[in-house]
Amino acid sequence: MPELPEVETIKKELEKVVLGKKILEVIINNPKVIKEPKKEEFVKQIKGVIIKNVLRKAKLLILELSNQKSLCIHLKLTGQLIYPGNPSQARVSFKLSDNNFLDYRDQRLLGELRLVDNWQELKFIKELGPEPFDLKKEEFKELIKNKKTKIKPLLMDQTVISGIGNLYACEALFRAKISPIRAANTLSEEEIETLFSEIISTLKEAIKYKGSSVDQYVQLSGKPGEYVKYHKVYDRQGKPCFVCKTPIKRITLGGRGTYFCPKCQK
Repeated sequence: MPELPEVETIKKELEKVVLGKKILEVIINNPKVIKEPKKEEFVKQIKGVIIKNVLRKAKLLILELSNQKSLCIHLKLTGQLIYPGNPSQARVSFKLSDNNFLDYRDQRLLGELRLVDNWQELKFIKELGPEPFDLKKEEFKELIKNKKTKIKPLLMDQTVISGIGNLYACEALFRAKISPIRAANTLSEEEIETLFSEIISTLKEAIKYKGSSVDQYVQLSGKPGEYVKYHKVYDRQGKPCFVCKTPIKRITLGGRGTYFCPKCQK
């Protein structure tokens, strides 16, 4: 699933091309991805409105509209936003006042579109923990230090810290030299500080290179993100560690494939 860097990349790209434009038409080729309201009401309420703002909250994209409603787009595992698009290839396509289309594509129909009055009242939004960029080092320590949970699943728990998923948890833990199977409460203060610094730097670097295209994620233009070539451990099972040459190991942790160096990470 696209994580914070991928969704932030799309948010920044959307700001450049859709702000101030009117939605002239909505073409729905598969209504399954529209979760609320019903298809007919969705079209009625969104047609003719102007896109006033683009926001991101954790892994959710929010387009605030001139009728005081918000179009919430959760890409999930296979969702893509493409501009300029081609409606014939989209699940839902929005014709804008520049006569270009903003496509929502989703091969496996796992994503969600919602048109709501107040996106902040969505249940899963209210349950989100703070984002890494909104935390100070001491606040991060307080979230982590007394938890008995293994550190990697804890970093992925969106109710504790939002925006970090499987890929960037693996990468940040490698850079911090911390094993993903360590219980959070066994980390020293120094290790927690290092981990926080590595989380922030990893996410910033991933945003700089437009995210990681390891599944279906692409930039708004349809081009892949370029951060994959900077991965240290993710999806490198059996390949030599860049630091010590030990083969990268893959285990399943919390139901997710977890990559790490058994020598460097303690």
